[in-house]
Amino acid sequence: MRHNKKVNHLGRTSEHRKALLSNMASSLIEKKRITTTVAKAKALRKYVEPLITKAKSDTTHSRRVVFSYLQNKNAVSILFREIAEKIADRPGGYTRILKTGNRLGDNAEMCIIELVDYNEAMLAAKEEAAKPKKRRSRRGGAAKKEDDAPVAAKTKTEKEVKIVEDVEPVVEDVEPVVEDVEPIEETEEKAEETVAVDTEETVDADTDAAEATETVSEEEKKEE
Repeated sequence: MRHNKKVNHLGRTSEHRKALLSNMASSLIEKKRITTTVAKAKALRKYVEPLITKAKSDTTHSRRVVFSYLQNKNAVSILFREIAEKIADRPGGYTRILKTGNRLGDNAEMCIIELVDYNEAMLAAKEEAAKPKKRRSRRGGAAKKEDDAPVAAKTKTEKEVKIVEDVEPVVEDVEPVVEDVEPIEETEEKAEETVAVDTEETVDADTDAAEATETVSEEEKKEE
């Protein structure tokens, strides 16, 4: 029986277990998310969360204490510069375990352990859920629209009547335009005169041509 034994030894010696958790903590700080077994993830959560809380006070002593656990300068700098600012307002609970099913082979229970403030999809969903929802009441809205409809029509007709009353009739003094149009009879007479003149000219031309031919024929006879 293992009553009152809270530490999971993970089937390893003390030194091996400390090295394992130190490497996993460094990987979690650098990558923000790792995949492992549920037993290791629960042991890692107890190991890394006190270190993240320690990083909230950026002092030389805190950095040395954290470095004694991680033994990784890059992970310590990321923890104090980047992660500490992002989790400054969170009072604990910096990691999340998401179970992904059992592993093929030994059927071990697998999971993903991640830093809570670096899951952008969940943060966006939480912000949308926190927004206040607008309530729409169908009954009151429909009745109000029906009541407002005759009032709106009445005000519209009153405005139209007022506009018609305000408009003054505009009458322009248009002078009648009278053109000098010649009567039809005069135009007909002029047309007849022009036709008669043309016929006379053609007759005269015909007579002149006939006389010219006669004179030519007489001259020919004399020559003979």
